[in-house]
Amino acid sequence: MDRDLLTHLPVIVAVARRGGFAAAANELGMSASAVSHAVRLVEERLGQPLFARTTRSVALTEAGRNLIATVAPALQDIHERMERIRAVKGRPSGLLRINASRISLPLALTRLVAAMSERYPEVEVEIFSDERLTDIVAEGFDAGIRIGEMIDQDMVAVRLTPPFRSIVVASPGYVGRFGRPMTLGELSNHNCIGYRLIRSGGLYQWEFVEDGQDVAVTVRGQAIVTESHSAIELALAGVGLAYVFEPLVQADIAAGRLIELLGDHAVTEAGLFLYFPRRAELAPKLRAFIDTVRQIARESVAG
Repeated sequence: MDRDLLTHLPVIVAVARRGGFAAAANELGMSASAVSHAVRLVEERLGQPLFARTTRSVALTEAGRNLIATVAPALQDIHERMERIRAVKGRPSGLLRINASRISLPLALTRLVAAMSERYPEVEVEIFSDERLTDIVAEGFDAGIRIGEMIDQDMVAVRLTPPFRSIVVASPGYVGRFGRPMTLGELSNHNCIGYRLIRSGGLYQWEFVEDGQDVAVTVRGQAIVTESHSAIELALAGVGLAYVFEPLVQADIAAGRLIELLGDHAVTEAGLFLYFPRRAELAPKLRAFIDTVRQIARESVAG
């Protein structure tokens, strides 16, 4: 058995997952030169390149893909088994990597991470804010957080929030200058803050209910963003109409900083869910996070 080769395999997996040597070095707490040395040693022992390198990118070769397909699941299984063994004598520990949309922080994650820091101080929670529909298994995340309808059927899902509405809002100043749309058709007369879809590059169509039917409306305006918080800031500044999840702007509406529009046409979203592959919850760190989710849910009902 080549012991040097085995010790460097986690480095290979990290470079593949992170898509680069510098990012892998940051994750592993190593220097970039040490990561490069580890990759070079494994490639020399195997007799073929694992990564195709350019000045701008690092990509797996066919040999690299074959190695990762074999090694990554095995390393993950070893890691989880070690954590379960440690948890028998002590508390859950280790790095819990969660992929989540930015809206997850104010709607659910902030409270959860605060509770985790008190109950399980040995667990380190890393939150990767991502608006894409990321493959959490392929990219090495323990779990993800998304709206329920966006989660694949083969994942286990745990509810984080109740359902909530998607609504249109504008500032009092904007409404005072341009009036308020009374029908969906009148949206074409307003400056609507658009959303650029990260994955497809297209513009998101605003979704509504009209006469009991779901409808999608193409909107236009002078500003386009990629996430809700930017749209809210622009709406507060009086730029135009924003299409957002209601919980994100409840305080602004209550304070009179924003006005809800077209409320009769608002759609109700499924709410946010924590999701993960089957059997992943056997890992003590994820089990602790799930237990915290359910404890907070019980406290909310009791309160």
